[in-house]
Amino acid sequence: MVPEQSVVVGIDGSRPSLDAVAWAAADAARRDLPLHIVHAFVWPMLYTPIAAPVIVPYERGMHDVAAQILALAEDRARAVAPDVRLTTALQMQPPAQALLAASEHARVLVVGNRGHGGFAGLLLGSLGVQLAAHAACPVVIVRHDERPAGPEAGRVVAGVDGSHDTEPALRFAFEQAASRGVGLTAVLVYLWPVSTGPGDLMPLTYDPEVLREQERCTLAESTAGWIEKYPDVDFRSSVVPGRPAAKLAELSAGAEMLVVGSRGRGGFTGLLLGSVSQAVIHHAACPVAVTR
Repeated sequence: MVPEQSVVVGIDGSRPSLDAVAWAAADAARRDLPLHIVHAFVWPMLYTPIAAPVIVPYERGMHDVAAQILALAEDRARAVAPDVRLTTALQMQPPAQALLAASEHARVLVVGNRGHGGFAGLLLGSLGVQLAAHAACPVVIVRHDERPAGPEAGRVVAGVDGSHDTEPALRFAFEQAASRGVGLTAVLVYLWPVSTGPGDLMPLTYDPEVLREQERCTLAESTAGWIEKYPDVDFRSSVVPGRPAAKLAELSAGAEMLVVGSRGRGGFTGLLLGSVSQAVIHHAACPVAVTR
């Protein structure tokens, strides 16, 4: 059973997954939440041309290895947060399936940026993308890229665009900033108006200051209630022109974490994960949280 409102972390024994355990344990301790570690795997199958698939006959050995992976993760969690309320689960099912089910009860779901199944050239494994698109709670993808610290170093950075996804992103960002005792910077990055096709012709002239002021108002309206709710959080805001994904990835250098919504105002209705959130989980230089 997954404890309600727990911090759930998925592991596979890789170094990134153990980094995710350490992040999750610290987060659970700070927010006085239970920690639940999940290791899910499927038995290897042997396929023959003339017979149905059969299970390779070394189940006991694989189960022992899986138990050792779980024990190693538990030791890592205890080293970070000795007093955290900790439970574990060893599940014989596909990892995505197990973690998506766990997300129904979790406060947050945590994974490493790339596990054993990832290709060396990829910055993020397929599991992280699946979870960010489909999980029922915020998903944190833990990464620790080496990059010179940027202007938002040591702070939580939240990407804001005024869409319906902004509120859960700000809620999570303020919770994280408050629990860590760090500042929060809300960033709205906007593009200059352009024509996208027939029937969508933008004015030949427009006032950049008017557009900038409109975006400032959008950001102020989105954050006003949260500033009042968390008066002790050192808050600042920034409205800048540019490409949202690139700008947020740039500002992530040295940040405690970057928080974005799953799909903003520029996304297509049928997409579960927008282009900005996909880009930042691949290229940000700090842990990234995707909220839905």
